[in-house]
Amino acid sequence: MKLPRRQFLRLAACAAALPTVPRIARAQAYPTRPVRIVIGFPAGGAADIATRLIGQALSGRFGQPFIVENRPGAASNLATEVVVRAPADGYTLLTATTNNTINGSLYEKLNFNFVRDITMVAGIISSPLVLEVHPSLPVSSVPELIAYAKAKPGQISLASYGVGTTSHVAGELFKMMAGINMLHVPYRGSAPMITDLLGGQVQAAVDNLPASIEHIKAGKLRALAVATVTRLESLPEIPTVAEFLPGFEARAWAAIAAPKNTPTQIVDKLNSEVNDALRDTRIRGRVAELGGTVFSVSPSDLGRIVFGETEKWGKVIRAANIKPE
Repeated sequence: MKLPRRQFLRLAACAAALPTVPRIARAQAYPTRPVRIVIGFPAGGAADIATRLIGQALSGRFGQPFIVENRPGAASNLATEVVVRAPADGYTLLTATTNNTINGSLYEKLNFNFVRDITMVAGIISSPLVLEVHPSLPVSSVPELIAYAKAKPGQISLASYGVGTTSHVAGELFKMMAGINMLHVPYRGSAPMITDLLGGQVQAAVDNLPASIEHIKAGKLRALAVATVTRLESLPEIPTVAEFLPGFEARAWAAIAAPKNTPTQIVDKLNSEVNDALRDTRIRGRVAELGGTVFSVSPSDLGRIVFGETEKWGKVIRAANIKPE
């Protein structure tokens, strides 16, 4: 039997729409069971603490547990791959960080492409970086450091908290934009780096401000500039690097992400609830205690940030010929 064309098209359209109905219904009902948030770092760091704050808030808002699962290793690549391979149903999320925008260029044989395989959901915390020196170094400003480094090429050390970290690529960007040659000294974490900087074993460093701010306030370290676009409320007297090198910006951040093809309804629902939680004065206060600021952003804007930083840090990694340890 041959159906009239109009009836055929109507039935075909209905048939095509059928598979989407359960998907939309599941998205609207989300979540109906526990959700896990995988993070590629050990417990106790700023990103981990901020993730747990948001996880607790989401548990209360949705009435389902949001469980933080630490999967440290390989500069967060292990955790990222777990989420990339997970079903795109919103029940396995990732705490993405600035590291994810670096790793794609740093590591040649990853089993995923972060920009292609991950959907950005919501920001959590943004943490400023600070360019600091040991007080014995005879410089008190960025121009003085640049002049001093130019007078002693390759002799002034610039420490980072690890090869390929935000601290490292920010330092390399600073050297490139300033046209100077400083000796990179990598550490395995911020704590040992700061110990040696306080002891004068290294002369300068780029660090997360939360790890250094008390030493700066105590006069044990000298902050030359912060790497944010504008000056910080907590240290208004400290200039930005961009005041001397226009366009310079570097920061560490953490955000919630999900596997690609996660339903838009779930992404939007999570974004709305996370951003609402970030308005809570208790959470804002705790984030401030960690030395950061709340990172409230839409999924599309967050995706653009990730794409832009991936391009930016890729250029720095290639220009500085940075290789993973």
